[in-house]
Amino acid sequence: MNEEHGPMEIRIRPAGPGDMDQIVDFNSNLADESEGLRLDLDVLQDGVKAVLLDSTRGFYLLAEIPDMAIGQLLVTSEWSDWRNAYFWWLQSVYVRPAMRKRGVFRALYQHVMRMARARNDVCGLRLYVHLENEAAEKVYENLGMRRLDYRMMEIDLT
Repeated sequence: MNEEHGPMEIRIRPAGPGDMDQIVDFNSNLADESEGLRLDLDVLQDGVKAVLLDSTRGFYLLAEIPDMAIGQLLVTSEWSDWRNAYFWWLQSVYVRPAMRKRGVFRALYQHVMRMARARNDVCGLRLYVHLENEAAEKVYENLGMRRLDYRMMEIDLT
């Protein structure tokens, strides 16, 4: 936690359909800040709505202080036949710039960890981090995550 700020009472809750505009805004900001991308807002809104209306696609969690959402993440599942369990992928991680370094991501992460440990079908948490985002990598390492020996490959079909 940043020493210049006092402790915050951060509440973590599942997002619902009424949170769509906030999540779209956070995701748009995330794409712009992290990759310089301007997302098609109609496509983004449809994608967020798809998750909010169909829990098999994943679920969003929001971090809040009174009267304000300050962060989010999306959890999606990947089945591992090698482990006979799911990996939960942490995606769309975003914290308002003014709230960074104040424990917001830590609160979201710890909440997901408690949820995952309460189940018997989740074998681990994973996330993507941009190669040049050393600050984020350090945050994830401080929470016990480690770098894997994989490279991401993709073909874009859109």
